[in-house]
Amino acid sequence: MNEFIKMELDEAKSSMDKALTHTDLEFSKIRAGKATVGMLDGIMVDYYGAATALSQVANVNTPDARTIVVQPWEKSMINPIEKAIMEANIGLNPQNDGIIIRLNVPPLTEERRRDLVKKVKEEAERGRITVRNIRKATNESIKKLKNDGASEDDIKVGEAEVQKLTDSYIIKVDQLAELKEKDVMTV
Repeated sequence: MNEFIKMELDEAKSSMDKALTHTDLEFSKIRAGKATVGMLDGIMVDYYGAATALSQVANVNTPDARTIVVQPWEKSMINPIEKAIMEANIGLNPQNDGIIIRLNVPPLTEERRRDLVKKVKEEAERGRITVRNIRKATNESIKKLKNDGASEDDIKVGEAEVQKLTDSYIIKVDQLAELKEKDVMTV
């Protein structure tokens, strides 16, 4: 096989790995009724005029399955943190006692679980679409290699390898989605 085609395949594999990692990250943001530190990822706090990640201005932990505790490193940051959590609209009400902020994660209703499963399916579809777009871009790059001296047979073999790679990553996305659906539906 042509070395340029191998490079294209390696690049496609790397991109598909990133797409799979991103999909898994998006799944971790979908809460399954259990308190996780990841639920607060992406929340930015106004830290003296600069938008700063919550994890960089406070200690975040989960003492039990239903509670998240946010302990600011500076006492003056408690109100900006509380405001940032409320503005993030994650469905949790912060309880501020002046020292720490508690977030109680309510148990999910059956209807809410079904909504979350729909969200998981949408996210999985986004992951599959990303993988297919990578396949399309890689196939186009491989076809362009014909101008650089790649034979028709090399191009056909390269496209077949891209398809095998695509199929394997779509199966991985489906497996992640299945695990997350089970997690969401478990009471």
